[in-house]
Amino acid sequence: MIVKQQTINLGRFKRGYHLVTDRIESVFTGLKEINQGIAQVFIHHTSASLTLNENADPTVRRDLELFFNELVPDGDKRYLHDDEGPDDMPAHVKSSILGASLTIPVKNGRFLLGTWQGIYLCEHRDQGEDRKITVTVLGSK
Repeated sequence: MIVKQQTINLGRFKRGYHLVTDRIESVFTGLKEINQGIAQVFIHHTSASLTLNENADPTVRRDLELFFNELVPDGDKRYLHDDEGPDDMPAHVKSSILGASLTIPVKNGRFLLGTWQGIYLCEHRDQGEDRKITVTVLGSK
């Protein structure tokens, strides 16, 4: 068994749901060394999240944004935490719902995803910062 780990700066994203599978696979050099294994992808932020979903039709990303904005609207006066603006606490709630990490099988140096699955970085802030993730893979060569 070997362990490969790398922290990747994905950059800054506008608010929304962004496919990052190809970017992660191309930057994380250790992934290519794994024949079989399991990966954990972890985001280092409390106002952005990760999810797996449809990777072909971009309307899915728009619809997810619409759903979560209606579920957890910006500027709700019941929230006490608004230090960084009206999208501050809603971003934390959305992040808690979707989660900070994914567990994905690895085969032949790639994430073993379904035909229509992709890794999304979910940016819940209007003015998000550079987003970092750490990918850790446990596997065999």
